[in-house]
Amino acid sequence: MELKKSDFYFELPPELIAQDPLEDRSASRLLLLDKETGAVSHHIFKEVIDYLNPGDCLVLNNTKVIPARLLGEREGTGAHVEVLLLKRREADVWETLVKPGKKCKPGTRLVFGGGLLHAEVLETVEEGNRLIRFAYEGIFEEVLDKLGEMPLPPYITHKLQDKNRYQTVYAKYEGSAAAPTAGLHFTKELLAQIEAKGVKIAYVTLHVGLGTFRPVKEENVLDHHMHSEYYEVTKEAAERINGTKEAGGRVICVGTTSCRTIESAADESGKVQAKCDNTEIFIYPGYQFKVLDALITNFHLPESTLVMLVSALAGREHVLAAYGEAIKERYRFFSFGDAMFIQ
Repeated sequence: MELKKSDFYFELPPELIAQDPLEDRSASRLLLLDKETGAVSHHIFKEVIDYLNPGDCLVLNNTKVIPARLLGEREGTGAHVEVLLLKRREADVWETLVKPGKKCKPGTRLVFGGGLLHAEVLETVEEGNRLIRFAYEGIFEEVLDKLGEMPLPPYITHKLQDKNRYQTVYAKYEGSAAAPTAGLHFTKELLAQIEAKGVKIAYVTLHVGLGTFRPVKEENVLDHHMHSEYYEVTKEAAERINGTKEAGGRVICVGTTSCRTIESAADESGKVQAKCDNTEIFIYPGYQFKVLDALITNFHLPESTLVMLVSALAGREHVLAAYGEAIKERYRFFSFGDAMFIQ
């Protein structure tokens, strides 16, 4: 079966790309999509509780975004440079994305924050990324907190006023270059109400890489190579998810990252294993879900791997029709936008 990238294209008016988060996280809109019939209905996000049943299990990704964008200069020339931390390779060595890359050959020295942080480019690795070794006084995370900015996706042009608005309220383990944005709609109060209703919550961790935003370049979708991301499923989370399935409850993932985590950690019989690993799982139409029953997610970019993932769950025609409806109703799209519950 050939899948074409253009099959997942839709026209999005640029003014529907949300530039700022809403004051109240749970006041976003929520489009409910029936994956079997394609029927849609319109709600406010906090009403999601009405569509969760006692005995269901909500799977949340508790990764925390690091302020991974560093603005500095090349030592000696003072020329401006921007470094984006992608993945820690060892103690002070990071794989990074550097702009302008051409000027940052191995041996180039960089300075940030007037000397609070120094760096040396070690080598160029795949896709033109640079390995950089950092030098500093004290604790790296504290220096980063002082100097770094949140690495907002390229389609957000406004400056974020409050760093915490690009974190979920349950963010715990640092390591992401992007937020698991479906989780941004939940408040602590809403989560407490959901638990009080008898819905179980399982936390998993997947550190989101910037490959999430990498466009699919090949027209044949199957030629696209997925980036690798680190994930962790604890024994407690695995037992909670497996117990839900055994008791006939639904496993509902919040975000494509939670979905990719549990589908990667499941064995062939659909049992989720407690494990730490890297995943390159690519979910597109034709994929048979092993664990997930329903998905809470945001509205994604045209022709992206994320639109392909939701199409695997609800069918391409249903998804594109629902997106058309969302555009007509002026829903807000992408990271700070509205949400969709596919069940």
